[in-house]
Amino acid sequence: MRTAYSVETVRAAERALMARLPEGALMQRAAAGLAAACAGLLGRVSGSRVVLLVGSGDNGGDALYAGARLARRGAGVTAVLLAPERTHAAGLAALRRAGGRTVTADRGEEAIARARLVVDGIVGIGGKGGLRPDAARLAEVVARSGAAVVAVDLPSGVDADTGEVRGAALRADLTVTFGAYKPGLLVDPAREYAGVVRFVGIGIEPPPADAVLQALQHADVARLLPAPQAESDKYRRGVVGIAAGSARYPGAAVLAVSGALRGGAGAVRYVGPAGDAVLARFPETLVSDAGPAKAGRVQAWVTGPGAGDDAATVAEVLAADVPVLLDADGLRLADRDTVRGRTAPTLMTPHAGEAAALLGVRREEVEAARLGAVRELAARYRATVLLKGSTTLVAGPGGGPVRVNPTGTPWLATAGSGDVLSGLAGSLLAAGLDPLDAGSAAAYLHGLAGRFAAQGAPVGAHDVAARIPEAWRNVRG
Repeated sequence: MRTAYSVETVRAAERALMARLPEGALMQRAAAGLAAACAGLLGRVSGSRVVLLVGSGDNGGDALYAGARLARRGAGVTAVLLAPERTHAAGLAALRRAGGRTVTADRGEEAIARARLVVDGIVGIGGKGGLRPDAARLAEVVARSGAAVVAVDLPSGVDADTGEVRGAALRADLTVTFGAYKPGLLVDPAREYAGVVRFVGIGIEPPPADAVLQALQHADVARLLPAPQAESDKYRRGVVGIAAGSARYPGAAVLAVSGALRGGAGAVRYVGPAGDAVLARFPETLVSDAGPAKAGRVQAWVTGPGAGDDAATVAEVLAADVPVLLDADGLRLADRDTVRGRTAPTLMTPHAGEAAALLGVRREEVEAARLGAVRELAARYRATVLLKGSTTLVAGPGGGPVRVNPTGTPWLATAGSGDVLSGLAGSLLAAGLDPLDAGSAAAYLHGLAGRFAAQGAPVGAHDVAARIPEAWRNVRG
């Protein structure tokens, strides 16, 4: 599992380690890792032109020491000093001893135009807001130059703690981060500025309990997935109820059922007006027209996809004393106080537009501050919230680390994809997973299935559902 930590936690861990090491040793470790990453990107170091964008903080020092290492290997290294009077003195001296040169910010454009590689050491992890004018101008020059860009710890101009980008920022091809992941490297919109992220261990050890973000990996998801035992029957494996679809949107019911059938539960019950369409596609579904309360044994419910204005069904499902997943129209139709008052768990799965409506803000505000939005929704509704999108986040109602999903593809932005995810997550709920694990595992499998289905080409939601078993097998190894 990847874990990300706040700036405050990272700095505390750095201070604790520096107290036990010789002065400057920690920066030298970071610089060695940074220089190695730059050399790997360059291929041939000797004769390559490298530009360092150097601010006043420790990131600038890391860049200068790394530049000195590259210069000793034959690279032509130029440091553009954005704050000459506050440049890291020892790092600057090391660069000059190695044959590197320096210029001021007003001479930076000329150096950047000739560079094969630009190292972004402008702002450290404590930076807030966008880049200042001189730095923003150089970032535009870098973007036009075609040079490869390596960011030191975090791209300058993005918020390390939240992933927000509140102004001009520098886009990297590679970010070399030290000691611990920062949330901004894993959450959009900042994540897209980071490019490929390479982790360099420098010996710091933030307490695991202080993590603010978690990204599950294959092994973590494999441990969560239910597996039938010799004595299992369909009821012991769990039964998920799907109360979805309408005369206008029968396909939503079909797609939710398609995800649920592949989600590990032993049986799927469907309640709603799309029973014929569901049976035509999935004859193994248990279909009822008696309503959720009389549908029979169910360990979890999914409601909302394609429901239209059927508030009564949504209310009936919320009254059940089993875990409930609310999606799509169900999010709009559910009474907030009813959701907050439930004793059984609730998992809500909005996209950014639906989350914005629930929070009473614009969609753009949610997309710009996804981490804050998912936490706020979870607190307001006392529910686990899976916020879908370019970065899918899962937050529990009691705080704690937020889960960020590392799988997926932009091709998943297609009609019905969310319905498949809802059915899949609901099935995992019925199989016994708690909402945070069910949402996290479902998002992981769904994203992986999307990759397998797409392979660089457009896909439909039904294609994604069909590849869930392959994703499951891939995770389980």
